[in-house]
Amino acid sequence: MKLVPDARQAWRWFSVRAMTLAVAVQGAWVFLPPDLASQAPQWAIQVATALILVLGIVGRLVDQDA
Repeated sequence: MKLVPDARQAWRWFSVRAMTLAVAVQGAWVFLPPDLASQAPQWAIQVATALILVLGIVGRLVDQDA
């Protein structure tokens, strides 16, 4: 396995930021108190995470001058 040539710049890539945000959304959802979590439907969190990940895929395909 080989890293991409500009791996040190990965934190600047939109795709990496989108995946980090998706993990943060899911992590925050897990740690919400049950009474607060019941205010938002489960499907909304899943859709939001899926959309963020799709944006990450798009970001990975677009040329990003880092």
